[in-house]
Amino acid sequence: MTATTFIHTSDFQLGMTRWFLKGEAQGRFNDDRESAIVHLGQLAEEVGAEFIVVAGDVFEHNALSREILARATEMFKRLPVPVYVLPGNHDPLVADSVFYRTSADNVHVIADSEPIEVGKGVEVVGAPYLSKRANHDLVRQALEPLDSTEGIRIAVGHGQVDSRTSGGDADTIDLEFVEQCLERGVIDYLALGDTHSTASLGTTGRVWFSGSPETTDFKECSTGGGEADSGNALVVRIEGEDIDIDKRSIGRWTFEALDASVNSTEDVERFLRSLEEYPDKVRTAVKYSLQGTLGIAAHARLQRGLDELEAVFASLRPRERTMDLFLEPSEDELANLDISGYAADALQELLDNREDPVARDAANLLFRLEG
Repeated sequence: MTATTFIHTSDFQLGMTRWFLKGEAQGRFNDDRESAIVHLGQLAEEVGAEFIVVAGDVFEHNALSREILARATEMFKRLPVPVYVLPGNHDPLVADSVFYRTSADNVHVIADSEPIEVGKGVEVVGAPYLSKRANHDLVRQALEPLDSTEGIRIAVGHGQVDSRTSGGDADTIDLEFVEQCLERGVIDYLALGDTHSTASLGTTGRVWFSGSPETTDFKECSTGGGEADSGNALVVRIEGEDIDIDKRSIGRWTFEALDASVNSTEDVERFLRSLEEYPDKVRTAVKYSLQGTLGIAAHARLQRGLDELEAVFASLRPRERTMDLFLEPSEDELANLDISGYAADALQELLDNREDPVARDAANLLFRLEG
């Protein structure tokens, strides 16, 4: 009985920068994205994987520096098993492709849709991007000429998946057709890239997005949306008719978007504690949206706490578009302010117009200066 174990991964996007990461944080992010390749090799040794498939977007684009390519090549050379890499929409196999400028003996670029023998009775067939955009379903094009196989055949694709009946884009992968191929024994598994969160598609348990091995974007903590489950790789075991998918966490970074209501000092302390509880702040990016109304003392405590924490997080910043935080000093707080004359009149005018974001920010600044 034919059997194989392999690692399914995708979307390294080496060379990616995140605008909200500055200085050393961006350097740590770059290093950890490259180190994720080494972690894949360690995982392969741990589970006895025979090879690794990368379902597109190894690189952020085709115009990368020599230094990034050299480091990536060095990381790939350290992998203990062969690697089969699919060009994706970020790094298509065009004339100036990055794949023509980097190579390693154990890395095999899937340049067409001819089945590749990767072991006894085991084949990989890919649907590479040969241009930045596709005007048809590349996976269907790769699978249509194939007959069923008595061995194991793994398809590798990149892009979004849906049924043709939903009226998707021309390059959308037809899930119904893929499932027909699975049923007829044309393929045993479809390894997909493009979506950076791990996800199973359809009903067969044989079509998966692996997700990016390192986090790249924010999880919406209030809704569970966004990049909700990245930082993983899939260990796929196929033996005859049986398949087992084992999701393994290998990423180090956390990107989260938080929403909180703050209407008292207690609420402020609760929110600051939630930030303190992140265990690896130097590898954590948080954007936050706060709603509520605070007095001067509570607002000052919030600002002090955020200022202190901002220095240790990789990124900690307000989500300006959805911030809805008002300052409303109590009568006692206003009476205790050392402010009079023109400044007092200006403050009152700002408070009367605090629905205006500019007036609100100006009042907040004045309170901070007075505090």
